Amino acid sequence: MIIGVGIDVAAIDRFGESLERTPRMAERLFTGAELWLPSGERRSTASLAVRFAAKEALAKALGAPSGLNWLDAEVHSEPSGRPVLKVAGTVAARAAELGVTAWHVSLSHDAGVASAVVIAEG
Repeated sequence: MIIGVGIDVAAIDRFGESLERTPRMAERLFTGAELWLPSGERRSTASLAVRFAAKEALAKALGAPSGLNWLDAEVHSEPSGRPVLKVAGTVAARAAELGVTAWHVSLSHDAGVASAVVIAEG
C-alpha cells in the first residue's frame, strides 16, 4: 500500500549559489557519505542538488511534518547506480508512525534542474 508520495525540483545553479553563500549549509543538509564520493572527491553541485530534492520529496511523502532532521535521511547509490534511501532518528520515527516499510526513489538532473520522486510504501 502506498502511504505517501513526494516530488521536488531544485534549480542546480541556484542551489550551488546557496552553497557558496552559506558554506556550512552543506554540512547541515548532507552526511559525509553524501558529500564525498568513494574516491574522495566532493560530489558535484548537480549531485548534491538532486539529493536535496530527494530529501524534500521524502519529507513530503511523510506529510511534511515539522522537526525532521536533514541528516536523518541519506541518499546512497548502489554499485549499479540505483538510488536508495537510508533513514534514522526523526525520519525513521515518523516513517514508523505511518507504517512505512519500504522506500522507492527516483533521481534525475538535466537542463539545470534536479528532480526527485519518493514513494513511501507500507
